[in-house]
Amino acid sequence: MITPSSTPGTAPEAPPGAAPEAAPDRPLRSMFRERWFSTLFMTDMWERFSFYGMQALLFLYATAPRAEGGLGLPDGTAGALFGLYVSASFLAAMPGGWLGDRVLGTHRAMLTGAVVIAAGHACMAVPAQTAFYAGLMLIACGTGLLKPNLPVIFDQMNPGASSAQRQAAFSLFYMSVQVSALIGPLVTGALGERVAWHLGFGAAAVGMAFGVLQYLRGAPTLRGARTGPSRPLPPESMRRLVRGAWVALALAVLLAAGALAAGGAALHPVLGLCGIGSLVAPVWYFRRLMRGGELKVAERARVRGYLRVFAPSVLFWAMFGQLGSVFSLFAREHTDRTVGGFLVPASWFQSAHPLFLLLLAPLFAWLWLRVGARRVDGGRRGGGRKFAVGLGFAAAGFAVLAVGAWLADGAGGPVSPLWLLVAFLWVACGELVFGPVGLSSTAETAPEGHRGRMMGLFYLGAALGAGLGGQLSRLVGAVPLWGYLAGFAAVAAVTAVLLPRERAVLGDGLAGAASESAAGSTDEPAHDRSAEQRLHSDVELGWTPPQAGR
Repeated sequence: MITPSSTPGTAPEAPPGAAPEAAPDRPLRSMFRERWFSTLFMTDMWERFSFYGMQALLFLYATAPRAEGGLGLPDGTAGALFGLYVSASFLAAMPGGWLGDRVLGTHRAMLTGAVVIAAGHACMAVPAQTAFYAGLMLIACGTGLLKPNLPVIFDQMNPGASSAQRQAAFSLFYMSVQVSALIGPLVTGALGERVAWHLGFGAAAVGMAFGVLQYLRGAPTLRGARTGPSRPLPPESMRRLVRGAWVALALAVLLAAGALAAGGAALHPVLGLCGIGSLVAPVWYFRRLMRGGELKVAERARVRGYLRVFAPSVLFWAMFGQLGSVFSLFAREHTDRTVGGFLVPASWFQSAHPLFLLLLAPLFAWLWLRVGARRVDGGRRGGGRKFAVGLGFAAAGFAVLAVGAWLADGAGGPVSPLWLLVAFLWVACGELVFGPVGLSSTAETAPEGHRGRMMGLFYLGAALGAGLGGQLSRLVGAVPLWGYLAGFAAVAAVTAVLLPRERAVLGDGLAGAASESAAGSTDEPAHDRSAEQRLHSDVELGWTPPQAGR
């Protein structure tokens, strides 16, 4: 059996504070006392501070009049810009995971990503449109390096964990980092809306700088995890990659210089082209991954299983992408924000989402352990049912906000903030299903040497969903807000009802893959065919038992 502790490149001895070689029965709360956990926790905490802090300001800054220091964009265009940024952040996880697997290694990929994110926030602190858009691009690229590789290190520091323990551990990690996600919008919102927009962006830059310093300080505790690339590129391929990177950088500089010389590129065509790219790139990646020769038959079957939850993932992340745009619009235009004579900044409502994640994560961690115990006792709970529950939560949140928007239209004035807060609550419940369950299933089913890329595959649905949601947000203003929200709620509810029935379809697809393997690959080793058979009997909507097929 291949485990992180037995693969080449892993240090033979872990330093004090590193995770034990195998501890399947140790209490989850013991992680909080280990140095490696605090290193990853503090790094992700500051990254979430900067991410949520900047996200709380982005839509409001883009729609603020130029006289007030904003970009003066229409609501629909600003929503498309926000969706494109979120989509690019997720989409960058594909090359980011590949770089972690083949070029940089997880440790250097995380460090590079953190530095690039800090540089992006620093650019956004400069009061110039060119610096603003450059900062968005840098933050998206840095996030793509950091996010897919951090869960890989987290899982490598937790060898021997069961499926239920993985889900519970990721839920606790979700809970931990939400502390800074809660504080970020409060700090950046107060500075951005009340003092100066770019001062708020500068606060996010300071937070990410603290994250870089924290990671450098605690990096020695991660030596128990692989720090080099798990499958390094051959020297010739590495040289071609370096040459291509320099050429791409030169072209980017030339394009930027040309746009500046022409007085700036037209925003709408650029948003349209980038939006199309965010929709096409995930599809291209899936086709390339399936047709490439790197994956064996059993591994391709896992990817096919992933496709069965791809559509609901796209839908959920399209809804998630509305939190920073359409929900911010509702907070600013339709919410009574006066409390005791104090006008609450609209950006502060973005803290509601991480607050609910923080409060509910222990409950969901306990729930996954209970569900895991029932599976061990013989009662099986497929991943498709869990994703259906998550979509149901998100549908409830959008339905609540649709009613609030309808009442605001009828009354001709703002409504109680409880409508927005309850909507955030339900969507947070949905994320607590999609996030930890998706990360856990990806980590435990990823083939050796493909963990970073498989984590990038998890973010494909988020990238496509955010890109689609950003393009749909152009409808805001063309249709009533309550109708826009109700449409999302209806589609999500119908998908949640139909999703568990996909189990039989998936079984047929895997059976076909197994028959193709037997007919066309008779010389394949026997252990690969047995892995395919185990996948046929055990996979439910992309969910496989621990170490299946390895």
